[in-house]
Amino acid sequence: MLYINDCIEQLDLKAALSAVSEQRRTYALRYRHEHDQRLCVAAYQLLQQALNIEYGISEMPLFDYDSHGKPSLAGHQEIYFNLSHCHEAAACVVSNAPVGIDIESFGRYDEELVETVMNTDEQRIIRQSSNPPLSFIRLWTMKESLVKLTGEGLSKNMQDVLKANGYHFQTTIFPHFVCTVCEYKRE
Repeated sequence: MLYINDCIEQLDLKAALSAVSEQRRTYALRYRHEHDQRLCVAAYQLLQQALNIEYGISEMPLFDYDSHGKPSLAGHQEIYFNLSHCHEAAACVVSNAPVGIDIESFGRYDEELVETVMNTDEQRIIRQSSNPPLSFIRLWTMKESLVKLTGEGLSKNMQDVLKANGYHFQTTIFPHFVCTVCEYKRE
């Protein structure tokens, strides 16, 4: 299930920091800018909300991390989640199966970046689109949500990421950002 907070500036950071785990508070305060701290805390609060609504879990979630740094819920290995944020919003997805999410703001369209991270077919799709920036960000969020699901992160050759089979993507376009959830295809 997808949860989004796009009211980041309304978040009372001081109150929010006191309502999250010490682990998350420490992590959030590593960010230099208050806005980034808000995003970090907002994503965690979405996870708290999702766990309470979907699974009846009310305690503050703590994370374990695998060798690649991918978090999992301590004591609840049967629940999968992923967090993401962009300048305008924070997002969380929870599931009973591995899941990835990416949320990205609409930004400046960069042809050099397109050539670096997109394969030839993807570049063609973007260039032939009536809205190349939107096509780029949609493909980028698909790629990033997939590598977040697998735990490979951005170390993988991003041009080849979407050649993998067996995944389902759900992309939602908002006025200021795009969000994509990636899951394994269900038979």
